[in-house]
Amino acid sequence: MSTHPDPASPWVFSTRELGRRAGLMRAFHRDVPAPGADRLMGIEVLAVPPGATITLDVRLEAVSEGVYVSGTASAPLAGECVRCLDDLTDHVTVEIGELFAYPDSLTDETTDDDELPRVVDERVDLEQTVRDTLVLDLPLAPLCTDDCPGLCPECGERRADLGPDHRHETLDPRWAALRERTSN
Repeated sequence: MSTHPDPASPWVFSTRELGRRAGLMRAFHRDVPAPGADRLMGIEVLAVPPGATITLDVRLEAVSEGVYVSGTASAPLAGECVRCLDDLTDHVTVEIGELFAYPDSLTDETTDDDELPRVVDERVDLEQTVRDTLVLDLPLAPLCTDDCPGLCPECGERRADLGPDHRHETLDPRWAALRERTSN
């Protein structure tokens, strides 16, 4: 139950020149815009900004059961640090390697529709493959720096901006009394 790829989409590549002759290969370099926020490429705290340029350097190779797509996808990232909530930017390059099964091939007949993508109308659509590969490569808890100290739990300010003597009195009055006695 594969959908028909839109030939006008920059994510769609024609396999017509490859035919079904195993061993034929074609390389492509293409810059494509990232999908909009409704199809975000990333996770909530770190993603490719909608409309940003994703660079694809891919090879399409005819193999006996389909078209093997390999190469890289590179894209800028934007998000926020999970400790201090500051904005952060990064760049990611992921390795792509995916078999797109020919219709009526043994692979097509022995795998579920959601297990492998398919060659449809002599085209392959790389958008979902790139999204899946990119999301798996992202950190679940992105940091602005590896040693980000985060936010002060009392005042909410960035610990990196606060002095080393920054302290807050706790709500427990016994702590304040103890501190008062020891400071004299």
